[in-house]
Amino acid sequence: MKLFLSVGFLVPFCLCGAEFNVRQFGAKGDRQTLDQAAIQATVNACAKVGGGTVKFPPGDYLSGEVHLASGVALELDRGATLWASTNRSDYSLSPKQTGAHFLVADNASRICILGKGTINGQGAADYGDRWGAPTKPQFRVGILLFTGCANVTIRDVTILNSDAWTLHFKRCENITVDRVTIRNNYRRLNSDGIDPNSCRHVKITRCDITAGDDCIVLKTTEPFPCEDVLISDCKFESAASALKLGTESHGDFRNIRFERCSIRNSPTGLGFYLKDGGTMEHITFRDIDLSTGNATNRTITPIFMDIEKRHPNSKIGKMRNITFENITMHSGAGVLIQGMPESPIENLTLRNLKLRVTQADDYAKRKKPVGGRRTTHDERDTLFARLPTYFAFAHIRNLKLDNIMVDIAPAAFAQFDRSAVSGREITGGSIRNVRRVPGDGRAPVVDLQNCRDVISP
Repeated sequence: MKLFLSVGFLVPFCLCGAEFNVRQFGAKGDRQTLDQAAIQATVNACAKVGGGTVKFPPGDYLSGEVHLASGVALELDRGATLWASTNRSDYSLSPKQTGAHFLVADNASRICILGKGTINGQGAADYGDRWGAPTKPQFRVGILLFTGCANVTIRDVTILNSDAWTLHFKRCENITVDRVTIRNNYRRLNSDGIDPNSCRHVKITRCDITAGDDCIVLKTTEPFPCEDVLISDCKFESAASALKLGTESHGDFRNIRFERCSIRNSPTGLGFYLKDGGTMEHITFRDIDLSTGNATNRTITPIFMDIEKRHPNSKIGKMRNITFENITMHSGAGVLIQGMPESPIENLTLRNLKLRVTQADDYAKRKKPVGGRRTTHDERDTLFARLPTYFAFAHIRNLKLDNIMVDIAPAAFAQFDRSAVSGREITGGSIRNVRRVPGDGRAPVVDLQNCRDVISP
C-alpha cells in the first residue's frame, strides 16, 4: 500500500509562467557558435522572476555545462537540438576530473525538460575493453546530473549518444521520466540510460532505451535508500543489464515495481548485484518479455541475483520479499539466483515463468556476471552457474516456484540434457507445476540437493 500511495499519484511539476526565448538572449543555433553563455543567461533570467519556460526554437545549439534553477522548464521545439560540447574547457572541472555533465542542477525544485526536440551528447564512436576498441577517450560527458533536487519532470525528448550515464539523479525525490527515447551507442561502455541513485518517489514510464551499459539501474553509492520506484511500459536494449539494482549498494532498496516492459538483445535482463551491504526488499517484476540475444563476450543470464562482498571488509547485504510473475524469456542460458551461506535470499517467489530455448549455450566456462569492480572471489563464481539446469537456485530460505515452464528445441536438448530447476542449500518453500519439454531425459526435471522442508509434489 505504501508503494501505491507513493508513486501512484506522482504528478509532474512543470510550470507555465513567463517564456524566455534563447534566441532573444543571443543564441545563434547554428552549431558553430558556442551558445553556452546565451543559454545560461536565459536560464538565469527565467529563475530571477521565479520561474517559467526557457524556449528553444528549431536550430542546433552547441553548449557546454548549463546550470538549471528552481522553477525552470527547458522546452525544446521539434527541430531543436542541444549539442553537448566535447571541449573540456566548456565545463567546470578540476584538473584531475575526466568526466563532466551537460545539464546540472543542485538542490533545486520544480525543474522540467520537455518537448519534441533532441539532446545529443556526441559520444557516437565504439569504445571499451568489451569491444576491443584501440583507444579510450580521456574526457567524457554525461547528459544530466541532478543532485538533491525535488519535483523533476523529463518528458518527450529524444536523447542521443550520451558519452557516460545519460540521466543521473542523485538523492532526488519526486521524479517523473515519461515518453523519453534514449539512443546511445550499444558499443560504448558506461553509457547507462537512467540512474536513480538514492532517490525516492520515482516514476519512469513509456520510455524506449538503447544503452552501451545498463538501461535503468538503481544505485545507492552512499548510505541513503532508493525507494518507492515504479518502472512500467518501457522498451529496453542493453549491452549489460536491462533492469538492474546495484552494484553500488551502500544504502537500502525497497518498494520497487517493474511492470509491462519489453527487453531485447540484453545479456542480463533482470539483475540484482548486492556487494556493499545494503538490503534489497519488497521488489516485484511483473508482465515482462525478454530476450537475451547472442552476446559472445558476456555471461548470459535472463534473470540474475547475487549477494557477495565487494571487498574482504565489506558488509554482507540482504535480499528478501522479491517476486517475479508472468515473465517470458527467450535465451540459450538459464536463470541464476544465489545468496550467500551467511546471507541466504529470503522469501523469493517465481510464478508463471516461461523460458524458450532455441539454441543452448555451453556452460563449460560459464561464470556469474560480476557487474562491477571487486577484490573478492569464491567458489560461487562458477559453482552454481555451471549446474546443468535452466533455473539454478542456491542459498535461499523460503523459495516458492509455481508454474515454471522450460521449452527446449529438440536439437538443443540433444546437445545439453539439463534439468528445468535445480536447487542447492534451499530451506523451506514449495515447488509446484514445473514442466520441461521434452520431458524425458537423463537429467531430472527437478533436481534438489542439500535442501530441506521444501514441498515438491
